[in-house]
This record gives sequence, C-alpha cells and structure tokens, in this order.
Amino acid sequence: MIFRIATHNIVEDLDLFPVVAIIGSRQVGKTTLAKSIGQHLKKKTLYLDLESENDLAKLASPETYLSEHFDKCVIIDEVQTMPRLFPIIRSLVDKQREPARFILLGSASPELLRNSSESLAGRIVFHELSPFSLPEIAHAYPMREHWLRGGFPDAFLAKNFDVAKRWLENFTKTFVERDLRRIIGYEVEPLTMSRFIRMLGHLHGQILNAAEISRSMDISVQSVNKYLYLLEGAFLTQKLEPYFRNLGKRLTKSPKFYFNDSGFHHTLVRIPDLEGLYSSQMLGVSWEGYVIQQIRRVCGDRWNYFFYRTQHGAEIDLLLETPSGKLAAIEIKYSNAPSVSKGFYLSCEDLNPDFRFIVTPESESYLRDSGIRVCGLLHFLLHEIPSLD
Repeated sequence: MIFRIATHNIVEDLDLFPVVAIIGSRQVGKTTLAKSIGQHLKKKTLYLDLESENDLAKLASPETYLSEHFDKCVIIDEVQTMPRLFPIIRSLVDKQREPARFILLGSASPELLRNSSESLAGRIVFHELSPFSLPEIAHAYPMREHWLRGGFPDAFLAKNFDVAKRWLENFTKTFVERDLRRIIGYEVEPLTMSRFIRMLGHLHGQILNAAEISRSMDISVQSVNKYLYLLEGAFLTQKLEPYFRNLGKRLTKSPKFYFNDSGFHHTLVRIPDLEGLYSSQMLGVSWEGYVIQQIRRVCGDRWNYFFYRTQHGAEIDLLLETPSGKLAAIEIKYSNAPSVSKGFYLSCEDLNPDFRFIVTPESESYLRDSGIRVCGLLHFLLHEIPSLD
C-alpha cells in the first residue's frame, strides 16, 4: 500500500474534531485510507456504504441506528447521497461531543455539500484526498510513468498503460452516465457531457472562454458554466486564476483551465503511450498541467495559485502566494537545459517576487542570473517548497 501524505493531518484532526470529512474524486482511495486509519484508532469503527442496499436498509431510521453505535467511529461512504444525515449527525455530536465520532467520505466539494458545511459548522474539518502525488510514489516508480498514467490508484498501479487507459475510459463513462446524477445529484444528458469533456481535453492549459465553448457545442453559456462548475465540484478539473492585484497594466483577467489528473487528460486526447506523449502537440501544456497538479498536492489549500499575463505577452506560468504572503514566480519548462523567456524577466520586474524558479523534469539544481533557481520537479517539491514560507 502506498502511504498517503494526508494521513498525518487526518489522524491529528481525529484527535480534535468530532467529524472529519475526506473528500475527493471517485476512485481516488478515500475508502482505503479511512479503513486503514480506522484500524489505528482507540475505538472500534463501523463502516457504512451508502451505495450498498444493505447499509441503506440499516439507516431506515438513521438517528436510532447511529445512536446505538455511539461508542464507535462511524465511517460513512458517499455521504453526499443522503443529505438528510447531516442535521442528524449534528444532533448526535452535540449530545455527545468527543473526537472521532464520524469520518465522512464524499465525492463532491464542500461547495456542492452545502448541507454539511452549514449543518456541521464548528464540528467538521475537511481534507481533500487527491490522486497519488509524485512524492508519494517517487521512491518506487518513475516520474514519467506517473505523468503518463496519472495518480488514480487503479490506473497508476495497472500492469500496463493499455489497462490503465481502459480503466480511465470506463471511469469517464461511469462519471458521465451515473455519477453526475447519482452521486452529485444533477441530471445532464450523457452524450452532451461526454462531448463537453472531450472538447475540454483540447483546452487544457488554455484561457477559458465560455462564449467560444458555447458556440462550438451549440449550448448556452449558462450550461457551459454549470458543466464547468460540476466538473470542478467533482474534483476532475480546476481553474487557475489570473493575478492582477493593484497593477495598472492591461492584464489577462480570465482563468486558465486544467484537468486535475494527467492520466485522465491523456486518455481524453488519446495519447497512446510515452512516445506518443513526447511527439504530441500537447506535450508542453501537459507538462505544465502536471507540474501545477503536483505543486497543488504538496502545498494544499493554504497557499494561493495564480498565473500572470499582460496583454503584451509577458507571462509567469505559476505564481505561488505562500500563507505568509510571499510570492514565488515559476516558469515551467519541458527541458533540462532551459532558456529563460523575456516575458518571464519582464513579469518579474512588474511583480518583484520573493523567489524565482524554473522547474524542469530532472535537471540538477543550480542558480543562474537574476536570482533564478533552476531545478527538477521532485527536487522543487521536496526541498524548495518547504523553504519558501
């Protein structure tokens, strides 16, 4: 079993909070992690899967049933499918407030789980579990294989990439045909959503323009924005917002779009293997998205993430804002002997960031002109990020 970095913080919070929620995409390993953690708690655990008819039957009278297990840590899987549980959990917690009463597992973001965040305010803490990150697997697996397959456990650990692709194709089909309706609670015409996701595969790393997508798909702008919201709420996609604070320049003010998992993206755009990735026109944006994914997984939601682009083409691929407010400008290059673009220099003159980096696949770490540090991705994740704040 691959050790998940999130484990330590989740265990710490189980000593403090009555309710801990582990949220993340379907099939990302939430159940496996929760059961593993449960084995080391000081109390017994009870696991309920709300996709199981037997477990649903037990909850015909949920308050009565859960009250009978007050002495256990109750793990409830796919909790967003039964929103009426949230006020009941709140009532039970308030009657007997102690740590580790419940571990809730969900495949929808807190924004889509409004009932939980409102009903359980002050009683719950959220942890997002992402697909495997590079630091979690780097001791035993090559970085490029992780980049190709992505971090979904069943795809990453498949015996070859053909099997991984079949798993990812099925994952996409199941998400469109079942999960949006059954897990997230929205009815979307499957063929339209499938076309929409495929189109987005070719917009990975691009500026989002809902009006252009609307015209291409022959659907309303409102539908485009709703579909984007649902995909982000299901942890499949993310937006990178532009940075334009207190600057008088003409700047790009629309977000960029990325898929959260490189393997999922590669399947959508039909990358056949590593050689196919190396020869693909999407090589650069794929690498850029992968680097941003891994940095987000390491830094978490206490950091802020932006890009910077002027109307004249000066650009910073990723601008990190640390919890203390320091800025790190990052140029992402698929080359172990990178050159620095003029636009990166001009952008750094505009913003005067505290740190400047060029992140490559595997180059050695060294300092070059203007205080720019060049380093490989794994080195940046393990050694540079801890020193930024």
